Amino acid sequence: MTSYIADSAVFIMGNCGVDSSLLITVPSVADELKSRDSMLRFDLAKEEGLRVEWPEPEMVKEVRKKAEQTRDSEELSKTDLEILAKAFEHRETAVLLTDDYAVQNVAVQLGIQVKPIAQKKIKDVLIWQKQCTGCKKTFDKGDECPICGSPLKKKRKRKLKGKGYQES
Repeated sequence: MTSYIADSAVFIMGNCGVDSSLLITVPSVADELKSRDSMLRFDLAKEEGLRVEWPEPEMVKEVRKKAEQTRDSEELSKTDLEILAKAFEHRETAVLLTDDYAVQNVAVQLGIQVKPIAQKKIKDVLIWQKQCTGCKKTFDKGDECPICGSPLKKKRKRKLKGKGYQES
């Protein structure tokens, strides 16, 4: 049976159309819920069978490693990493519900099926790099150019069209 790994967008948007008994999330998702409505949706989902589970630490390490390879690591929060780790644990039987493009980008690289809540799904897997706004040199990470001191801007390094992308 398919289960659904719920990012905070499921409770913020409230329109995922999935039975709560099929949902799994991580404890830190609750910390991202600020509105009364989203917290109420979370509590109701728990009463209706939502499972709140910690991710396995080994899975978090794997996800972090993949996020560093795609250069999405600077965009991902602790909750994003945990939600990805939980989806990675269940990758054979689960679909990740998220609108976050960085999360989707890492998920498809890990072989996780993704279904957006309100946004469009990503079409291509992207690998990012940083480019200096002054001297135009490129780097894997950082916020300031080690050569001239100018700010670094995120830039697409390459696009892996369709690589690992799974339709759900």
